[in-house]
Amino acid sequence: MTNNNPIGVFDSGIGGTSIWNAIHELLPNEKTIYLADSKNAPYGQRTKEEIVALSKKNVDFLLEQNCKLIVVACNTATTNAIRELRADYDIPFIGIEPAIKPAANNSKTQVIGILATKGTLNSELFNKTAEMFQNTKIIEQVGYGLVQLIEDGNLYSPEMTQLLESYLKPMIEANIDYLVLGCSHYPYLIPQIKKILPEHIQIIDSGEAVARQTQNVLREKAGFTDQPESEPIFYVNSNPAVLESILEYKYPVIEKDF
Repeated sequence: MTNNNPIGVFDSGIGGTSIWNAIHELLPNEKTIYLADSKNAPYGQRTKEEIVALSKKNVDFLLEQNCKLIVVACNTATTNAIRELRADYDIPFIGIEPAIKPAANNSKTQVIGILATKGTLNSELFNKTAEMFQNTKIIEQVGYGLVQLIEDGNLYSPEMTQLLESYLKPMIEANIDYLVLGCSHYPYLIPQIKKILPEHIQIIDSGEAVARQTQNVLREKAGFTDQPESEPIFYVNSNPAVLESILEYKYPVIEKDF
């Protein structure tokens, strides 16, 4: 089945570009449209009702661009809104949630750490998943302030280092051997995180798994393109300079109110 319509990807801001990168690397010929709702970031501090409403607004915009499937490249939006999105729209959705399963299954110490937003850690979906691993101690930490610093372009600031140390050191002391990054913004922090964590602690994010799932859904439901590689389109509704910077100025960014 051939389908030359684009893949839509949205996040509360620029963090979902870490997911977009993995999808683009695996499926370079697929046209992609990325939507950064930076004006309303971070989603993690919002109510479930707000998150559902914002997610639907983003989906409506991507459907206007004729997207054939939509990747919810935001842990908070997935854990709080994907059930409602799948119920209300007749299009395939791919969500992203913290990769607890591979961490718990591979942990030798049976202690893993999860760094995520408040919205993700408080969600029903996250807690249902966590309950499946009763033999593993899960150290949960809300990454207060991290998304906002990334969205403001302060990735390598002293404040960022200070916050990361305060969140990670108790996990190290608790003897974790896996750290799960439960927010699509957080892969951009991996260089700093590696400076804080001992070498034996593995870091897991969801990018590659989401890209493989996208490929599966294209194969089974939405259809692959038969066109050569096309330039991705990036939309943002606030502070386009930060998105341009995270993309290393490789692609044009369109500022648009949506």
